[in-house]
Amino acid sequence: MQRCPWCEGFDLYRQYHDEEWGVPLHDDRALFELLILEGAQAGLSWSTILKKRESYRLAFDGFDPATIARYDDAKVAELLGNPGIVRNRAKVAATIQNARAYLALTANGRTFDDFLWQFVNGQPIQNQWRTLAEAPTKTPASDAMSKALLKAGFKFVGSTICYAFMQATGMVNDHLLSCPRHAEVQALAKR
Repeated sequence: MQRCPWCEGFDLYRQYHDEEWGVPLHDDRALFELLILEGAQAGLSWSTILKKRESYRLAFDGFDPATIARYDDAKVAELLGNPGIVRNRAKVAATIQNARAYLALTANGRTFDDFLWQFVNGQPIQNQWRTLAEAPTKTPASDAMSKALLKAGFKFVGSTICYAFMQATGMVNDHLLSCPRHAEVQALAKR
């Protein structure tokens, strides 16, 4: 398989590329998890976060926003001592704030899925990149998502983070045309 070249290096990275990256995601909790992980990745490599993903799930109670929103100082201290996650005080605080913002955003019955997918009109954008250099790091859609998330009280949701999130959750199909996953992911979007 001629995969997108960014995923070569280790099995977990290839598995993420082959099974998850770019697949349209509509589960609120899973979307919340990926938004948190993309924010945790800021300044680091995605491979670092991917290797720590299971530790993040354990440390952050399966990314349950209602549980995370109630974290207190003792829990924060526990998290900052956990070598299985990125021990950055601002990123830990942002996760708690993002859980609270998530709860406020969804309190009126609107799903997180509906809120996020509005920035692509509910349909994945099918890009046609031949090289990695063609893919942008942000777009007007990721700018709009970032602005709306910030207004709603979220942290670590700049436009570049939002675009990486859009790629991961299948809001955009940025698999290269030469990658078999491009056509596979495109077919999933038509269901």
